[in-house]
Amino acid sequence: MKLNSLLTTSSLLSILLCTFHLTDDIVYGWEPGTLRTLYALPIFVVWLYGTLVLRERLSGYVVMLVGSLLSLGIPLIHMRGRGIGVASRVANTSGHHFFVWTLLMLGVAGLFSLVLSVQAIRRTPRTQRDRTGLPV
Repeated sequence: MKLNSLLTTSSLLSILLCTFHLTDDIVYGWEPGTLRTLYALPIFVVWLYGTLVLRERLSGYVVMLVGSLLSLGIPLIHMRGRGIGVASRVANTSGHHFFVWTLLMLGVAGLFSLVLSVQAIRRTPRTQRDRTGLPV
């Protein structure tokens, strides 16, 4: 498969898993589920736009890089502390296998997208990188 196709697929998977995760956070009471929670919508829209519309441009690669860092950070935040931290309270209850699986898959998809987006940025022609001020 081509690098751009892999990056697009892994970024879309990360977006999907992030929405599942936010849903679980609301269901388990860690997010309030009020209008304040809708702050995530513009983030997801920008990430989706960068993934689908800007997919072969440097700006799209940068958006996917930031999104991959976001999705990689979610499991790190939830699993800090003793054991698996916040996730341990959910892991020991019935029917919450999906929550922990989503955290693990977010880490995998985020790290994979991070590696692919860095490769894509490095393969971007020098002329396009010079205009943005990124290191050549």
